Amino acid sequence: MKFKIPKLNVVSASTLTLFAGLLTLAGSAAATAQDASPWIKTEQTSVRLISALPNLGNSKDIKLGLQFKLKKGWKIYWRTPGDAGFPPNLNWQKSSNLEKTEFGWPLPSRFEVLGLQTLGYKKEVVFPITATVKDPARPLKLRAELNYLTCDDICIPYKADLTFDLPAGDASTDSMSANYHLISQYAAKIPGDGKAHNLSIESVETTGQFSEVEKDVRKGFIRIKAKSGIPFNKPDVFIEGPELTFFGKPVASLSHDGATATIKVPVSEEEKAKIVNASLRLTLKDGARSAERTLTVTAGKSAPTITKTLPFSLPMILVFALLGGLILNLMPCVLPVISLKILGVVSHGGAEDRTVRMSFMASSLGIITSFLIIAGGLVGLKLAGSAVGWGIQFQHPWFIVGLSVLVSLFAYNLWGIFEFRLPSWISDRAGASTGVAQDHQSFGGNFATGAFATVLATPCSAPFLGTAVGFALAGGTFDIFAVFLALGVGMALPFISIALFPRLASRMPKPGNWMNTLKKILGAALAATAIWLLSVLAIQLSLNAALIVGALMIAMGLVLVLRNRLSESRQKLASLGIVVVIIGAFWTPYTYTPSAALLNTSSKEAYWQPFAPETIPGLVAEGKTVFVDITAEWCITCQVNKATVLNRGQIHELLSSGKVIAMQGDWTRPDPKITAYLKSFGRFGIPFNVVYGPGAPLGETLPELLTPGFVLSGLEKASNGAILAKK
Repeated sequence: MKFKIPKLNVVSASTLTLFAGLLTLAGSAAATAQDASPWIKTEQTSVRLISALPNLGNSKDIKLGLQFKLKKGWKIYWRTPGDAGFPPNLNWQKSSNLEKTEFGWPLPSRFEVLGLQTLGYKKEVVFPITATVKDPARPLKLRAELNYLTCDDICIPYKADLTFDLPAGDASTDSMSANYHLISQYAAKIPGDGKAHNLSIESVETTGQFSEVEKDVRKGFIRIKAKSGIPFNKPDVFIEGPELTFFGKPVASLSHDGATATIKVPVSEEEKAKIVNASLRLTLKDGARSAERTLTVTAGKSAPTITKTLPFSLPMILVFALLGGLILNLMPCVLPVISLKILGVVSHGGAEDRTVRMSFMASSLGIITSFLIIAGGLVGLKLAGSAVGWGIQFQHPWFIVGLSVLVSLFAYNLWGIFEFRLPSWISDRAGASTGVAQDHQSFGGNFATGAFATVLATPCSAPFLGTAVGFALAGGTFDIFAVFLALGVGMALPFISIALFPRLASRMPKPGNWMNTLKKILGAALAATAIWLLSVLAIQLSLNAALIVGALMIAMGLVLVLRNRLSESRQKLASLGIVVVIIGAFWTPYTYTPSAALLNTSSKEAYWQPFAPETIPGLVAEGKTVFVDITAEWCITCQVNKATVLNRGQIHELLSSGKVIAMQGDWTRPDPKITAYLKSFGRFGIPFNVVYGPGAPLGETLPELLTPGFVLSGLEKASNGAILAKK
């Protein structure tokens, strides 16, 4: 390695001018000099001291910064430089009125040259310094001797004398220097405990046995486990350990959801150094996020992991699930099914109590059984290591197509185009569930009504539902089945009530001609539901795919109309045509590749920024307020929140004003980043809204159903009142 000792070029003071018109400019330059020392320049670097305030004020602590600017390709080093180099060092002995200093090290980058790993900075860096003065009433005279090394293809050591005086005086926020925000920006990059960045370092252990490769030199590996509330991107770790212990380049592997990183690091220990039971200072880096922790290396045993204490017990969660299931009956996504419920109730006008009781118990069993089937599916997905969540089946095009077919058939049924006959082992008539069939004693038909209501309820989230589902999916198999059973019972409570008190149904209006008009209206509601489902498919796949499926649904209706006019021998051929149409609808998703955009930009306001959770800690460090909306086109509760709160009135004005950074994530299709983000809050369903800011750096979650009051309260708390105060 070559070393060159160059001459320093110190910028000289400007000469005095005789022109009175330039006196103001000279005075301005003198004022600027109070918050920074002169630049010390070389061919590769420029360096100076800067201050956050132009004077000492009344505090004994003053925020300073050591600012470097480097030419392209040149770098300086972190406190632990790696395989080569040494970090900047300041000697303050010649300073006056200085008691002590604390030097801060912003998060570095890793560089590799010819297999050598080094840690440091390029382009520009500011090292935040906290200087403690002896007497704030006296000026602070800083005299610092700086030694540093800058490297590119060659390395050059430099020595510079920095001179900087700060007068005594009163300081206030109005007297902040031009460098205040620059120092604060780099101070925010100094690694902390990781809480603000949703990062944690869990454990460090040896893997296998360290083998001796030559006399007094042993080699092996250590394994570091880390967790993140946001999926990892490219995690790295910087290790500071005992002398004569050297660490190679880390290799990271991620869990399927990106929330856990296992980092394997090669280690060499020389002479009597021992890595086992050694204390390591670990700095975890993932983009701009960081965490720092000191841990003791264990011999192949993981340190205890950090676990969250659940705020609710299982009995309380079951109560929440019961209430959440009951409220689902009032959610807009279940409104299409109300058509089936109304006609089902009306069809029982004048029926015997036993008939009413049995039919409504069948519907209740349909709801509860469907919830248990969903629970079983989620348990299977969880055991297989797949992502789980409430309503995730709507992320899959084949499910959207199947539901579109089913809803279309129910609409045609209500319009009187046909009576759909299920296999006898399921039901005598599906029409019994809607009331169009005379045989309202059909157990299978009423059971199907409950099951259908459950399927259409899953794209909705209600109060208490998110907490209950989050608890269940974060727990074990028993928790999932217990909570989903309670959800099913809650949603079935209206049916169970009528089953217990059948006279409630028998007092309904008697069936009559008025039902024909009502059936047409309710059929139109189901047709609108089918159109909504196709709009979701258009975003998941493409507009063409949605149009093809929509055309096939219309063709199915035409074939059904034609079938009624054909002879009995030709009706079987028409039925075969319907089967072909349905198969064609299911085949369509497999012929289209999902579109690149996750969100339909035509329906997205321009002020919404793409979901980038890794940038939130940095934005909060800058004092900004961030509103996060996790939504999906299939989530009707999300659409209600937008229509009634987010896209109107004072909330819309705030989100579009630039005072709040509005960030939106679309879960219409599977997205592991969003799944892991929801999981970090113990949530497994949407809508999900959270507000970040100086007053809520870890995020303030909002209820599933938004109101202007909830959103304003969250923004006020997160911004420490600044958002509403500026309005």
